[in-house]
Amino acid sequence: MMSEAALEEVSVLSSIYCGEGELRVRQQDAQDGLMVQINSSVGGERRLDVSLLFHLHPPYPLCPPAISVSSSSLSRTQCQDIRQKLLGQAAALPPEPMVHRLVERLQECVEVTEMCEEVKEEEEEEEWTAVLSLDHIRSRTRYVGQLQRWSLQLQLTGRLLLGRCILVILLGARPSIKEFCRLLKTVKVDVDSSGRKCKERMMKVLIESPSSPSARHGLQGFVVKSYESLPELSAAFQELNMTEIYQQILPSLSG
Repeated sequence: MMSEAALEEVSVLSSIYCGEGELRVRQQDAQDGLMVQINSSVGGERRLDVSLLFHLHPPYPLCPPAISVSSSSLSRTQCQDIRQKLLGQAAALPPEPMVHRLVERLQECVEVTEMCEEVKEEEEEEEWTAVLSLDHIRSRTRYVGQLQRWSLQLQLTGRLLLGRCILVILLGARPSIKEFCRLLKTVKVDVDSSGRKCKERMMKVLIESPSSPSARHGLQGFVVKSYESLPELSAAFQELNMTEIYQQILPSLSG
């Protein structure tokens, strides 16, 4: 049986959201409760139409409502993210009528979701530079071929510097660099001392930072280069306009 609190709340909501198409009671059933749809326009300069569907089960407000979020202006992932935020807030509220409070918090949820999306897009667009340290390369042809394939697939440019320290310099989108590192640690790219295929578990990220404009011009393709001494290694970084990065990782190489 529906609670009087729920019925009273819907009556109050009808007077608050009284514009054309703002509120609609989708279901009113003694066994299954009430379903109320509220259509709201939120956001800053770019107004977004968002539809919230609240299912008030008979025990409501002793239990929070079920919530669905839909919008033609937001992606499915964004709608799911907003839904999870609203459900979390509903669970944290005291057991009393809460639909109006949740609708009021929709603006905040949309702003947070859009901000996270913008940060993610900026991160994907911005180019980063990373320098990785590898423990060893025994099966050189196999290992180098795999690194070159990954860099091509992930649209990364880079250098493999072979010497006393084995270094991989990568330049590209940060998520692609992270995926490259994940592959290194999870795919069998080399062989161990017994000849068995093994993963690069000892890989270390020495540095990861936004790329400088000069570095973007210096690095093209994925090239393998050998060096004999630290001055030669320093020259390799200088050639790529990455002298500052070399100075930052030098303590790690000398250790």
